Amino acid sequence: MDIILPNIGETVDEGKVIKWLKQVGDQVADGDVVCEVETDKSTMEVPTTIAGTIKEIKVKEGEIVPVGSILAIVE
Repeated sequence: MDIILPNIGETVDEGKVIKWLKQVGDQVADGDVVCEVETDKSTMEVPTTIAGTIKEIKVKEGEIVPVGSILAIVE
């Protein structure tokens, strides 16, 4: 299962991961905040909608990715 960068707003099409709050091996539950993302307008927390263990982080801190990108993989 994937954690993706959600649609942040009508005019926002990308975001920069500024901080990971969870790491590989951490357990997550529905609603847990996993990272913080910065856009040209604001900084937001990205929650997960799934439960499990983070197996892989696909985006490094400081990396800019488009909305809909896979941020991490949860099993």
